[in-house]
Amino acid sequence: MLMKNSVADQKGRLKSILGGSAGNMVEWYDWYVYSAFTLYFAPIFFPKGDQTAQLLNAAAVFAVGFLMRPIGAWIMGIYADRRGRKAGLTLSVTLMCTGSLMIAVTPGYDSIGVFAPIVLVLARLLQGISVGGEYGASATYLSEMAGKSRRGFFSSFQYVTLISGQLLALAVLLVLQQVMTEQNLEAWGWRIPFAIGGVLAVIVFYLRRGLAETESYKNANKDAKGPRSSGLALFTKYPREAFTVIALTAGGTLAFYAYTTYLQKFLVNTSGFSREAASQITAAALFVFMVIQPAAGALSDRIGRKPLMVGFGVLGVLFTYLIFSTLAGTKDPTTAFALCLAALVIVTGYTSINAVVKAEMFPAHIRALGVALPYAIANTVFGGTAEYVALWFKQAGMEYGFFWYVTVMVGLSLIVYLRMKDTRQHSLIHED
Repeated sequence: MLMKNSVADQKGRLKSILGGSAGNMVEWYDWYVYSAFTLYFAPIFFPKGDQTAQLLNAAAVFAVGFLMRPIGAWIMGIYADRRGRKAGLTLSVTLMCTGSLMIAVTPGYDSIGVFAPIVLVLARLLQGISVGGEYGASATYLSEMAGKSRRGFFSSFQYVTLISGQLLALAVLLVLQQVMTEQNLEAWGWRIPFAIGGVLAVIVFYLRRGLAETESYKNANKDAKGPRSSGLALFTKYPREAFTVIALTAGGTLAFYAYTTYLQKFLVNTSGFSREAASQITAAALFVFMVIQPAAGALSDRIGRKPLMVGFGVLGVLFTYLIFSTLAGTKDPTTAFALCLAALVIVTGYTSINAVVKAEMFPAHIRALGVALPYAIANTVFGGTAEYVALWFKQAGMEYGFFWYVTVMVGLSLIVYLRMKDTRQHSLIHED
C-alpha cells in the first residue's frame, strides 16, 4: 500500500509540474511574441522614420512593460503567498490573455494616430503585471512541488518553458514568413501571433484551475508562522536575502536578454542578416539552449548551485565582448549560430537554476513575494532596458559600449556568486 501511495504521489507531482510548466510556456510565448514581431509591427504603431528609430520606440514600450513587473511581482507575490500558488498562476494568465488580445485588434497609427501607441503601452502594462507575478508564482510552485533530490532538475523546467515560449513565438514567425508575403505580414499578418496567444491563454486558464496546491503553502497557511507576506515584511525581516536576489539577478538577466531577445535584432541591424535568416539562427540556438537546461539543473542537484553560477560569471566576463564583436563582423550563418550558441551555453549557468536558488532562500509564508519582487526590480532595471541601451549605444556610434556594459554587470554579479552560500545545502524548502 505504501508503494502504491508513493507511486501515486510521484504521478501527481509530475502531473502538477507538467501542468504548471505548460501554463508558463504560454505566458512567456505571449510575452516574447512582442519582441519576435517587433520588426514587423513597429512601423504600424509609430510614425514613419528610419528603422533604428522605430525599433527604439518599440524597445521603449518593451521596457515600459518591464516597469510594471515589480508592481505585478509585489501585488501577485503577496496574492500567491496568501491565497495560494495556484490562485496566483491563474490570475497571471488572465491578465496576459487580455494584453495579447488588445494588441491583436488595435488599429495602427495611420488609422487612430497617437491612440495606437497608447493602447500598445496599456497592453504591455497589463502583460508586465502578469509576467511580474508569473515568475514568482511559477518558480515557487515548481520548486515546492519537486522532491529534495531533484529540485534543481524540475525547477529548471521554468526556463525550459520560458525558452519554449520564445521558440514558439519564433516558430510562428518562421511559418508566417514562409506562407505569407512580406507585404501582408507587415500589413496585418503580425496580428495573428497575438490572437493565438490570447486563445492559448484561455486554455491555460482552465488548465491551471485544476492544479494541485503545494504542501509548503498548505503547511505555512495552516501554521501561520512568521509575519504575513508584504513588501514591508520582506525588506525588514529578510533584507539580506532580498538584496542578494537583486544582485545575483542583475548580471544574469541582462546577459539573458542580450543573448536572446536583442540578439535577433543585432543579427539584422548590425551583422546584416535578413530577418528570415536571423530568425532561423536564433531559433536553432535557442532550441539547443532549451534542451540543456534540465541537464544543468540536474548537475546542480549533484554538485550544488554555486559552481554553475560562478561558471556563468567567469565565462561571461571573459567572452561576452569577444562573442559580440566577432558576431558583428560575420556573414556566415554557421559561424553566427556557433557564436549565439556559445553565449547561450554560458548563460545556462544562471538560467537553469536561478529560480530554485531564489526559492530556497525564503520561508514558505513569504517565498513567492521573495522570489518575485527583488527579481522583478533587477529585471526591470537591467533586463527590460537591455534592448534600448544596446540600440542607444548603436545610434550613438558606440555599439561596443554595450558589450562592455554586459561584461561589467556580469562581473558584479560574479562577486555575489562567490560570496553567497550554496542554497542546495542551506535550502529553506527543506524546512517546509
